[in-house]
Amino acid sequence: MVDQAATEPVVPVRVEAALDEPLSRWLWLVKWILLIPHYVVLFFLWIAFAVVTVIAFFAVLFTGRYPRPLFAFNLGVLRWNWRVTYYSHGAFATDRYPPFSLGPEPDYPARLDVVRPERLSRGLVLVKWWLLAIPHYIVVGFLTGGAGGAGGERWWFAYAGLIAVLAFFAVVAVAFTGVYPRGLYDLVVGLNRWVLRVVAYVALMTDVYPPFRLDQGGAERKPAP
Repeated sequence: MVDQAATEPVVPVRVEAALDEPLSRWLWLVKWILLIPHYVVLFFLWIAFAVVTVIAFFAVLFTGRYPRPLFAFNLGVLRWNWRVTYYSHGAFATDRYPPFSLGPEPDYPARLDVVRPERLSRGLVLVKWWLLAIPHYIVVGFLTGGAGGAGGERWWFAYAGLIAVLAFFAVVAVAFTGVYPRGLYDLVVGLNRWVLRVVAYVALMTDVYPPFRLDQGGAERKPAP
């Protein structure tokens, strides 16, 4: 986490990744079992994330600042979740087991950072997490999936989002060819980047509206001068 510099343009949410090669052809079949300890921890971390975000809401509303310890904790939760997602259904792009850590872990192939702003808009905090984010919620719902239903009745299954479907196609390609299709990898990372930008925005961590732009690949675009 770094403080925002006043004199140079910054990308407030940086999502970066590196494809680990070669990948195991069959480890993906049991990754969900290996990740059970992470799922348990993340369940409680996301509850804490929601509570911290509510506290931060009032802090920003009255002071215009996101308290540094709260910001660091929520950033840590996002980092943890991104590493687990990258290891599993969100990409299947590494076989390195995610660390149990809220820190940056620069050696892990999935990395996330959010620039901590010195000041946030006190008025914008009232509307950005719901009203302004509605178009993005629609996109993110399509990318991540959810429970389906029709005629007032729920389907017996929950439909998978586009990201999970593409990651599944990629891991099937790895199983049969030993190679993760590069174009598919770049697309999967770009879609995850879109989701994480939106999450950081609605969690009040930045006032920079997420762009309706698909930045593909593991490296972030350099900011314009």
